Amino acid sequence: MKAVEDRAGGGERKGGLPREVFPLLCSPAPVRLTVWCKSLLFNSHGYTVYDDADGRMVFRVDNYAHNRKQETVLMDRAGHVLLTIRRCRKILNLTESWEAYKGDKDVQRMVREQRPLFKATKDLGSHSCTISMFPEDGVKPLGYRMSWSREKEWSKIYQAAATSPVAEISRKYGSMPMKLLDKDVLALRVQPGMDQALAMAMIMITNSMR
Repeated sequence: MKAVEDRAGGGERKGGLPREVFPLLCSPAPVRLTVWCKSLLFNSHGYTVYDDADGRMVFRVDNYAHNRKQETVLMDRAGHVLLTIRRCRKILNLTESWEAYKGDKDVQRMVREQRPLFKATKDLGSHSCTISMFPEDGVKPLGYRMSWSREKEWSKIYQAAATSPVAEISRKYGSMPMKLLDKDVLALRVQPGMDQALAMAMIMITNSMR
């Protein structure tokens, strides 16, 4: 199978539209994914994500490095890296922030040579964060905002000032009515046009925010 990034075309965009980083992962219909908050690799931390429609694996995250809390990568099912996600260093800035870059490259070199796709900054004193998309070809896409509840175990992604989420994740129910599965099994619902890789990366970031 060819990597998603190899098949993703450019596509013309207009200001105010969601950024399609991986067009093949932007469905015209709602998508439901099951997120298992574990890696398939032994002694590894991460995620394994399946499409509810056909059961195929969509994403995987296998973190076995010592710096997994500072940097991680989101891969497709074939193991090709789609996004590299890194925590920004805190010096005098009290806010927590993360940046996401396209592809699998040396992060230090990316910081010098490549502009990130987006930056997520936690809002002080709130269970939310602001996600700023960086311009591309002179076009600045709309940003996103996320909110979450650790107690109720959900996270929601909104675009700009919209009131309806473009993606949301919560505990997954089993086949029995009102029977929740284990805490590490989640249901991710992605609305039409929203890039599923971006949504998963944003969920990974908020799960790492304190």
